[in-house]
Amino acid sequence: MTAEPGKVPIRRRVWPHSLTPRSLAFRVVAFSTIWAIVTLIVIYTVIAALYRETSERGFDSLLSAHLFNLIGSVGVSPTGALTGAPDLGDLRFSEPQSGWYWEVEPISQGLAGRLRSLSMTRSVPSPDVAEAPFNSSFQRTYVTEGLGGEELEVFENEFVLDAQNRVARFRVMGNRSELENEIGIFERRLFTYLSLFGIGMIAINAAAILLGLRPLARVRQALAQVREGTAQRLGGSFPTEIEPLANETNALIENNRRIVERSRTQVGNLAHSLKTPLAVLLNEARALGGDKGRIIADQATAMQGQLEHYLQRARIAAQRDSVVYRTPVTPLLERMARVMAKLNAGMTVTFVPPGEEMIFAGEREDLEEIVGNLLENAMKWGRRRVTISLSAAPPVDGQNMFAIIIEDDGPGIPDDKAREVMKRGKRLDETKPGTGLGLAIVSDLVNEYGGRIELGRASLGGLKAVVLLRRVD
Repeated sequence: MTAEPGKVPIRRRVWPHSLTPRSLAFRVVAFSTIWAIVTLIVIYTVIAALYRETSERGFDSLLSAHLFNLIGSVGVSPTGALTGAPDLGDLRFSEPQSGWYWEVEPISQGLAGRLRSLSMTRSVPSPDVAEAPFNSSFQRTYVTEGLGGEELEVFENEFVLDAQNRVARFRVMGNRSELENEIGIFERRLFTYLSLFGIGMIAINAAAILLGLRPLARVRQALAQVREGTAQRLGGSFPTEIEPLANETNALIENNRRIVERSRTQVGNLAHSLKTPLAVLLNEARALGGDKGRIIADQATAMQGQLEHYLQRARIAAQRDSVVYRTPVTPLLERMARVMAKLNAGMTVTFVPPGEEMIFAGEREDLEEIVGNLLENAMKWGRRRVTISLSAAPPVDGQNMFAIIIEDDGPGIPDDKAREVMKRGKRLDETKPGTGLGLAIVSDLVNEYGGRIELGRASLGGLKAVVLLRRVD
């Protein structure tokens, strides 16, 4: 729970907008990011589908045009042979195994010869008519494997060439693998560009959202300043959407301040009104004398102690969550160590200062009472040595803490009795002078300030009291 003297705990920086699943910034950024991703996926799918459809339609139109050009370039010779020198205007029909071919073959009796493009070194198989039937225009379209293993799309037509009704079959074949490759290249580029655009859009969107939520961080910082006592209200200008919240918060702070002041005034008035009757009772008890006078005096004294105790608790509770007071710890401990050493000539009191200054988030009198009671207890039970050390401690519930460690070389307290001695009026050794209220008072004060106290075995052999209290910068 405590840090070694001189060591400074590592502090984590808290960003104005911590992107945790519970934060508003995370939810808005996550929702907008998911929406952007879904939108880009839809855009990619639509554009890719439209491009494919357009490319396939253009591919089919090109093959259809080549087919009609081929039909118009072929005739029949007087001997009944196919004639013609078709020029489709595409050099790919001249490159061997380019995937672009045309072919004309006779079907009717009395028609001979076969024409094919220079790129076609051998025939390309065609499916049976039952698998790919002709339409009403005696034309069919199918996909087959090319000479080089590529995928071919074939436009095929049976056409009557002359008055003798002699029919030839015309086929134009285009390399569909090239088309798929071009579509794939376009889709990959589209994916890359949309991804880059999406990343930039998400980054800009997240930056805009975080920038838009910055006034909320300013509100939080202003509230922290109010809680720490460095400001009395939320100051500064806020956007129109947040200004009503700031105004209502300021009104709530002012109302709470009035309530606290009214309560403290009433408690103070109650205390003053009771002090005079208690003083009268004490005087009358002393004047009465005897056992009855002593009993009345003891009870009146106990009532005064309880009154002071609960007044002190009310005062601490009123300013616990708003750090109005700041007390440097090192000078206070040095002074108390010197005083205790002078008052107890036979004891050696050693103070180990920290490596940095510690500021207690509370009143000096309360810290003096905490340390004074612990030192008085150590002087009472210690034999010759008492040490006081001060160091930074790990945060507790997000609050920065410091530790005051007081050790003595006395008999110590058994572990099973450590909790018992914290009870009001409890004393483990009735032979020692005292009321049994010291550790109980310390425990109450520490708890009221949101700290902790732990009792254990000291390295000197006696009691080790560790007090953790909140510190401020």
